[in-house]
Amino acid sequence: MTGGSLGQRASSYGSLQHLPNNSVVLPIYTTPVVARKPPKMLLSNAREKEKILPRICKFAGRRRVGMLLLVVVSVVVLMSLLSAVSKDEDAPEGPVSHHNTVLHVQNNTVNVSIPSEYPVHPLNSGDKDSKGASDSSLPNNMPIGGEQENQTRSLPEVGSNFPPEHPCEKFALPPPPSDRKRIGPRPCPVCYIPVEQAIARMPGIPSPSPVLRNLTYVHDENPVRTEPFGGSDFGGYPSLKQRNDSFDVKESMNVHCGFVRGIKPGIQSGFDIDDVDLLEMEQCQGIVVATAIFGNYDIIQQPRNISEAAKKNVCFYMFVDEETEAYLKNSSTLDDRKMAGLWRIVVVRNLPYVDARRNGKVPKLLLHRIFPSAQYSIWIDGKLELVVDPYQILERFLWRENATFAISKHYRRFDVFVEAEANKAAAKYDNASIDFQTEFYRAEGLTPYSEAKRPIISDVPEGCVIIREHIPITNLFTCLWFNEVDRFTSRDQLSFSTVRDKIMSRVNWSVNMFLDCERRNFVVQAYHRDLLEHMAPPTAIHLLPSPPLARELPRRSSPDTVTAREVRSSTRKRGRERRPGSRRHRPKVSTGNRDSSSI
Repeated sequence: MTGGSLGQRASSYGSLQHLPNNSVVLPIYTTPVVARKPPKMLLSNAREKEKILPRICKFAGRRRVGMLLLVVVSVVVLMSLLSAVSKDEDAPEGPVSHHNTVLHVQNNTVNVSIPSEYPVHPLNSGDKDSKGASDSSLPNNMPIGGEQENQTRSLPEVGSNFPPEHPCEKFALPPPPSDRKRIGPRPCPVCYIPVEQAIARMPGIPSPSPVLRNLTYVHDENPVRTEPFGGSDFGGYPSLKQRNDSFDVKESMNVHCGFVRGIKPGIQSGFDIDDVDLLEMEQCQGIVVATAIFGNYDIIQQPRNISEAAKKNVCFYMFVDEETEAYLKNSSTLDDRKMAGLWRIVVVRNLPYVDARRNGKVPKLLLHRIFPSAQYSIWIDGKLELVVDPYQILERFLWRENATFAISKHYRRFDVFVEAEANKAAAKYDNASIDFQTEFYRAEGLTPYSEAKRPIISDVPEGCVIIREHIPITNLFTCLWFNEVDRFTSRDQLSFSTVRDKIMSRVNWSVNMFLDCERRNFVVQAYHRDLLEHMAPPTAIHLLPSPPLARELPRRSSPDTVTAREVRSSTRKRGRERRPGSRRHRPKVSTGNRDSSSI
C-alpha cells in the first residue's frame, strides 16, 4: 500500500480527506436580508421637502437650483464614502489588501484578510490546537543566560498581561473558493498577531530538551572511510554502527555533525568563512533568518513587510560562493558593507561538495554550528521571498504551538516511496542512488505512509522552510538528518521521516508539520535562475503587409510595415468593391510571427 491509495487528496495542498469518527461538519449559514418599510416620520419629512423645492425654484433660476442640487448630492456621496472607510477601519472584521493572505490581530480582535482563491482546508488537517504562549519576553539581543543590552526600541514589558484565550484560538478558515478551474498549490489564510504582541509572547527561557542535555560533536582531522558507500571528509564518514548509536538518545551524546576538521566551524573545516564574518555571526544571540545561493543558482529575493524591530534585532544572513559574489559585485548589488538590501552577505570558500545543492544543505541543517549563540532560526531557500515578519512567523508556528521544530508538509505527496518515484521522474538525482536509499530504509522497517501513523500527517516535508529553536534535541535532529544527506542522496525529503521517527520512538518530542498553503502565505516562490534564462521572452507582434489591393495604398518609407488602420481600411474597401454573391473569402491577416531577430 502506498500513499497514493489512502483516499482522495485536495489538489491544492494535498490533505487527506478523512474525518475522525463521530465528526460533524456544520453547514455555513448566511443571514437573510429583510426588507423594511420606511417609517411614517420619514414620509412626512419627504412631503415637506417636496413643498420646499417649488419655493426655492421661485427665488432662483432652474440652472442655479440644478447646480445646487448637484453640489448637495456630491457632498452626501463624499461623506458616505468617508464614513464607510472609517467603519471598515474600525470594524473587527474586514478585508485587508496584502500580497499573500494575512490575518492580523489588533487589540485581540481578528481582522480577516482572505485571498481570492485558496485551497479547501479540512477539519482534520493536522494542525494542533492553539495553546497559550509564555507571558515573559526575551529581547532578541539578550544572551540566553547573560545581561540585557540597551534596547534601541521600546518593546512590550516582560510579564505583560494577556487574556486567557489566544486572539487566534477561534480562527477557522472560511469556505473554499468556488472556482474549480485553478488547481495546484496556493496560499491560504493564516492568523498572525501584531509584531509587538508576538515579541511580548517570546519565551523568556529555552524550551526543555527531553532526555538530551549535553550535545557535543565529533572532531577528526583525518577522517577515514570505513563503509563502502557514502560520506565525505566534511561529514567524517560515520560508520553504520555510529549511525545507529546516534539514534539512541541519551543525556550526553557525541555525534558527527559536519565540520569534523579544523579549529572550529568555518576555519580550516571546509565551508570556510572569514574571521570577521564569523565573529559577527557569533554575536547574533537571538533570531537569525538565513538563506544561501551557490553557483549563482538563484536571484536574490529581498524580504518585505519586515518591522523596524526585526530590522534592528534579527540577523539576516545570506551565504554565497565566490561565483555568486562576483555576479553580485558586477551587478552593483553588493555594497562596501557586504550588504545586499537587508541581507548580510557572507562569502564561503573551500566548499565541501561539488554539487551546489548539497553545499546548500550545510547552512540549511547546521545553522546551530555556525550561529552558536542564536536561540531561533528561520531557514528559507534562496528562491523564496519572505513577506511576513520573523517574530510573527515564530509566534505562529513555534510559540503558539508549544513546538521547537516546524516544517511544512508536501502539498501533494505523503509517502517516501511515492516521493522517490517523483524524484526519479523529474531527474532530481540518479535513479540508482535513489533506489539504493529507499531500499535501505525499507530494510530498516520504513513502510508506506498510512493512517496508522496518525497523528503524524505526512512522511514528506516541503523542506524549503525550516523554523526551529536551537536546543539540544533539535540540534541532534538536524545533525542526524544532515548525516543521512551526506551518506545518501542530497534529496533531504527522502531521509526526513526516518530520522524523525527514530528520535520520536525514543523521546517525547515531535515536529510541527503545518500545511503547505500556510507556508505559501509567508514566502513567495520564484523561479531558479536557469529556468528564467531558458524561458522564451515575450515576442514582438508585427503585422504582415496585406496582399495586392485593387486600389494602391499610399507609399511609405518602410514597405515591410503596414499599420493596423491601413489594413482595416483596405479590407473594408475590398468588401465594397466585391460583386454581390461572391463566395471568395477575405484573405486573413496574420497578427504576428516569432522572429528571433526582433527580440
